[in-house]
Amino acid sequence: MADPVIRVEEIIKTYVMGEVKVRALNGVTLTIDEGDFFIITGRNGSGKSTLLHQLGLLDRPDRGMITLQNKNVLKISEKQRSALRLRELGYIFQEYALVAELTALENVMLPAMMLEPSRVCRPRAKDSLEKVGLKDKVNNLPRQLSGGEQQKVAIARALINNPSVLFADEPTANLDSIAAKEILGVFKALNEHDNHTIVMITHEQDETHYANRLINLADGRIS
Repeated sequence: MADPVIRVEEIIKTYVMGEVKVRALNGVTLTIDEGDFFIITGRNGSGKSTLLHQLGLLDRPDRGMITLQNKNVLKISEKQRSALRLRELGYIFQEYALVAELTALENVMLPAMMLEPSRVCRPRAKDSLEKVGLKDKVNNLPRQLSGGEQQKVAIARALINNPSVLFADEPTANLDSIAAKEILGVFKALNEHDNHTIVMITHEQDETHYANRLINLADGRIS
């Protein structure tokens, strides 16, 4: 049996807000295997985004262990963590975070250009846009794209360095129902046809059937 892509053991994360301590995660343990479409649900304040930030190396827990590809990521330097984020992880958030002055193609190329010359990553960026159904929008600026199309550009950008895991933090929250189904269809195709491992947060119960693994958080614990 293959080792998990990500393993989390008994992680705890507490935030201090003035004189109040809020335990956002309280002993969470889980594994994410290659090829999982892993969805995390829960009410607002349940710890969903906090957990995603730990899994995606965007934050550090107070206690516990996190391994990525069998590497303990809590024992490496911030420089090494940054390199792992760039090479191994892709991120999609509610806000598309596109650069308004750049075309769809140029936005997708940005993470790859931190590793390679533009002439090398340009063909990959075109391939990424084709994967999400935007091969005829490569020269469009963000303002010339719908919300769903902008989110597809963000997905293509997350794919450009061929990451081990794609993280999506409520990627359909700003979209209407039709665009949301299109985005979820893109994720499903990436998971089923290209074997991309996807970890997604949602509070929409009708989106959970896309997952092959599902957990619900409540008060910082898996319920």
